[in-house]
Amino acid sequence: MKAVVESLSSPAMSSSASAAMQEGSGLGELGLMNRETLGDRVTAELRNLLVAGRLAPGEKLSLRKVAEAVGVSMMPVREAVSRLAADGALEVLPGRAVRVPVMSLVQFRELTRIRLVVEGFAAEEAARRAGPDDIAGIAAHEAAFRSIASADEPDTPGAVATNRDFHFAVYRASAMPTLVEMIERLWLKAGPILNLDMRAERNRLKGGSAVQAHAALLAALRAGDALAAAEALRADISSAARHIEGTGRLRTED
Repeated sequence: MKAVVESLSSPAMSSSASAAMQEGSGLGELGLMNRETLGDRVTAELRNLLVAGRLAPGEKLSLRKVAEAVGVSMMPVREAVSRLAADGALEVLPGRAVRVPVMSLVQFRELTRIRLVVEGFAAEEAARRAGPDDIAGIAAHEAAFRSIASADEPDTPGAVATNRDFHFAVYRASAMPTLVEMIERLWLKAGPILNLDMRAERNRLKGGSAVQAHAALLAALRAGDALAAAEALRADISSAARHIEGTGRLRTED
């Protein structure tokens, strides 16, 4: 995450996306936009960075640097920021500064309770509806995550990406696009703190709680056991939430 922060403040950043990628910046992942859909595309790409934890809680964004990284004017970037601020994924500070919100303990607990219900329901539906291709894709993500977590030096960015891919493969298997869209909105707020935590705490990967929950969820999906699938998914969310609360990174005031 340090690379992302440095990339937003470094005066040496090139205006091209390729230069940003060479610096290891999360913004380098954005790529050049199709001019016909600039606002939508910038919004989608920034959403991806938030969900993937590539932008940290409290991190300030330079709109000029974002525009340079994707090769667009300021207008579509402002449009994207406005949309994401309306979703609560970004906040606009006095002086037009933009940052990723810093979540309070109360807000985090509320978000966790909602995720337990919504994402647990998605796991239930996935167990009822997942076909062979769905199961195969989910199993591939589960195996990739397990491999990363068991390594002597876990690739934490890789673990973050694979964890996200595993979860959303499960949610898409519910065959309920509106439900998946709702979960994406929840992850816009949860992603920065959830995935920053996984990057910072390698012991969490080595501890195996996520690995165990993923394996239990995959087994439940294969068996078509909706209740067991929901239980495994909720165990994964709850374990991560307990760990995050224990780090002291959340604001204690409302």
